Amino acid sequence: MTTAAPTAGLTQTAAESAGSLVHTAAESAGSLVQSVDWLALAPPVAVAAVAVAVLVADLFVPEARKPLLGYGAVAGLVAGLALIIPLHEGDRSTFCLTTGSHACSYTADHFTLVIQALVLGGALLTALLSIGDTRKLPAGEFWFLLLSSAAGAALLPAARDLATLVIALEVASLPAFALVGIKRGDRRSSEAALKFFLSSVTATAVMLLGVSFVYAATGTLHLTDLAARLDHVDPRLSTLAGAGVALTLVGFAFKTAAAPFHFWVPDTYVGAPLPIAAYLSVVGKAVGFTGLILVTVIAFPAYADVWGPALAVLAALTMTVGNVAALRQSATRARSAVRLLAWSSVAQAGYLLVPIAAAAYAGDRRIGSTVAYALMYAVVNLGAFAVAALVARTHPGNRLTDYRGLYATRPLAALALAFFLLCLAGLPPGIIGLFAKVTVFSAAVDAGLGWLAVVMAVNVVVALYYYLQWTAALFRAPEPEDGTRQPAPATRHRTPAPLTAAIVLTAAAGIVLSGAPQTVLRFAAVNLF
Repeated sequence: MTTAAPTAGLTQTAAESAGSLVHTAAESAGSLVQSVDWLALAPPVAVAAVAVAVLVADLFVPEARKPLLGYGAVAGLVAGLALIIPLHEGDRSTFCLTTGSHACSYTADHFTLVIQALVLGGALLTALLSIGDTRKLPAGEFWFLLLSSAAGAALLPAARDLATLVIALEVASLPAFALVGIKRGDRRSSEAALKFFLSSVTATAVMLLGVSFVYAATGTLHLTDLAARLDHVDPRLSTLAGAGVALTLVGFAFKTAAAPFHFWVPDTYVGAPLPIAAYLSVVGKAVGFTGLILVTVIAFPAYADVWGPALAVLAALTMTVGNVAALRQSATRARSAVRLLAWSSVAQAGYLLVPIAAAAYAGDRRIGSTVAYALMYAVVNLGAFAVAALVARTHPGNRLTDYRGLYATRPLAALALAFFLLCLAGLPPGIIGLFAKVTVFSAAVDAGLGWLAVVMAVNVVVALYYYLQWTAALFRAPEPEDGTRQPAPATRHRTPAPLTAAIVLTAAAGIVLSGAPQTVLRFAAVNLF
């Protein structure tokens, strides 16, 4: 009896301790459980789900009904765009740290929503171009790859840590390699895909090396935490951190097609299916610039004195190289319209870099100029590619000479293309193009980058030559095809409804935005802090 009481007491104490441990463990486990905000994730998740559904449906849909897969992809992209609307009421974040800084890996703020609208809208127009242009391509694989790339592109602007950023970038890029080379048996397409793949993999390896250096110097991957820790990095690790920042920026410079990392662009655009060239010129470029904005403005402001001048030099070099190459292309005899648009996109990338460089001197309020210019460029460049897809149905070579006299055979298409080219040149009635260029020019002047503003002004004048030369050719008399002085009679071909819709949508958007250009800047105004 005398020993029973202590034993009972010990048993009770052990039971209480065990219960306390279980309770503590339950509380700890509860603190580690993440509550996922599915509404914030809805746009990219919806597009990814439709991509899987289209791939599975391809196994059961008969060959005659394969076009339905394209309309299913269009519906998925429309759903993704619709799911952006409920998110405009306020910022939403998920996958956040439960201790310390409470930094999050995914944030759906205004900047995220604007870029998601841009990339999903660009993917939607690409899908409309592709519905009538994929007759000889494997339908299921094509739509799955396009939607998968669009899902990665929609995920990237919401990424707020380097790991998520790199993963989203690769999800957007890897399907693009296959899309470029999806024309089976086409040597030029395979060569373009291989060149795109090898150069992109090299850039990704360099970027990953930079990310690893930054992580080794700071111990974190979250962008907001990086900004704080790079301000007070250990002096013994400062060289490592600086090298990591530089290598990370090199990787994103490749994705934006900034010179001298632009060499893959012309051959890739020419070898890819025309809708995919349009996709890369808009969505692919938007992905690169979004990543560049996130890492420079949010993560690396401590190194603004390094990346600011570097991006300013890259901007000047990129716009100059692009315009000079476009001039050379317009002077050659076998002039390719797609190759000219490719060099034009390189030059436009230079203009897009200007406000990011200006952000190093004048703060992140200048980033809105890049976003506004990207929105304008997306609309008019996709419109130009849409008309190019129309011309390619009767002239597969798609040379600039094939556009001579287009007004005589397809007056509305010629007028639309003339409007798009004038927007790219920044001339009336393309007011939105002029407005966007003035906005970018003002960003450079306000940041004290007068020399860059002068370089930009010179390049805008140089670009007028090849844009106006192409525009004038649309209204000249068609060239004879048999060496006689009389042009051959025009042959009318039925235009697919989705292609017509793409041209109409881009033309209407360009006209509306030219009537109210301030709407673009107001919509694109972002604050990343």
